[in-house]
Amino acid sequence: MTRFKTPGFLTGAVLYEVNIRQFTPEGTFKAFMTHLPRLKNMGIDILWFMPIHPIGVLNRKGSLGSYYSIRNHQAVNPEFGTENDFKELVEACHHLGMKVIIDWVANHVSWDSEWATHHPEYIRQVNGEFVTPFDWTDVLQIEHQNIQQQDAMIEHMAFWIHQFDIDGFRADLPHLVPLEFWINARRFLDPVKPSLIWLGETEEPDYTRAFDITFTWKWMHATQVVLQQQGDVSSLVHLLQQDPLKGYRLYFTSNHDENSWNGTEFEKYGVYAQALAVFSALYPGAVPLVYSGQEIPNHARLPFFEKARLNWNEALLLESFYTQLFHIRHAHASFFAPETPITFFQKGGVLGYKIQSGDKECLVWLNLGKECDITQDDIFIPDITTWLMYERCEMLKQDTMRMLPGGYWVVIQ
Repeated sequence: MTRFKTPGFLTGAVLYEVNIRQFTPEGTFKAFMTHLPRLKNMGIDILWFMPIHPIGVLNRKGSLGSYYSIRNHQAVNPEFGTENDFKELVEACHHLGMKVIIDWVANHVSWDSEWATHHPEYIRQVNGEFVTPFDWTDVLQIEHQNIQQQDAMIEHMAFWIHQFDIDGFRADLPHLVPLEFWINARRFLDPVKPSLIWLGETEEPDYTRAFDITFTWKWMHATQVVLQQQGDVSSLVHLLQQDPLKGYRLYFTSNHDENSWNGTEFEKYGVYAQALAVFSALYPGAVPLVYSGQEIPNHARLPFFEKARLNWNEALLLESFYTQLFHIRHAHASFFAPETPITFFQKGGVLGYKIQSGDKECLVWLNLGKECDITQDDIFIPDITTWLMYERCEMLKQDTMRMLPGGYWVVIQ
């Protein structure tokens, strides 16, 4: 079975998803660059840019279309700037020690794409007519059985490594594409630039053969159900213990899909949003994701096919929260490697866990339920002076801690 070497720097790494269109009033690479020092200081290690390619016009949805309706895999969307602008952005990120990955759509292209125009054999056809996947009427289904198409797609990926020195790819729904394609892509591209990052938007176990990081949709949906319906937190513990996917997993409280279609983290999780962000950053094997504007925090849904903008004019109320959280993650990265020994504890709606690394322990408590009192009989409670990070919890007396809904508590000893 093919296995590829996973970059060691992923342990402790933090990912940030960049929605260029909505990030600034200008919606350009150059405008975004002004945020790089701030993001570096916040603790961001990897920037994931949503698709930066030209967007199809034919059968476009909305006035601006979907990022994922790719017109040309080897070009930059002029809406965002020039090729040279993007090169300067990547160079600036590298200068600050941050890596850059770009979204890669290998399953479909726009109706007016280079392939639809010049290589119709690369597009799936039925009775001589192009086919669209699902109800995505603005795109055409690529014919994956065409080997020349697969080779051309890999060459397009190589273009971004050679010409722009990017550090990897976030694959859009890679399980819609044959696994062998991604394995071949890694065989061809990994030698071009060692330690490429391969992030796959999938939870298909077989696809861990090709991807370093996979998504956690099941966890995201399960937490939403438990929190909104005041369900049994033990079901979340069971889900974590029975997870068949190993290696690094991407945990998040928001991303472009969730924000646009299902609501912000505050709509979905309410007072529990920050507790889930703590989990996302401080769980073994987790790679935490921050979506554009979560540090503001952004309480608005960003339209998928239209222009909006994040409001950076006010104080960034959650920037210090993320900065402190990611400082803990970076300073104690060994706790968060995959397969690190972990012991769970649950009391009512409180989810607690202990991580062992050498002779040290990391204790994390999250109240995903109602008000709860924790005593020394439940778990050893260190002196409050040793607490690294906490919110909505207090010591009632020497041996009892009260946690309010959404409270969290982190100790390393």
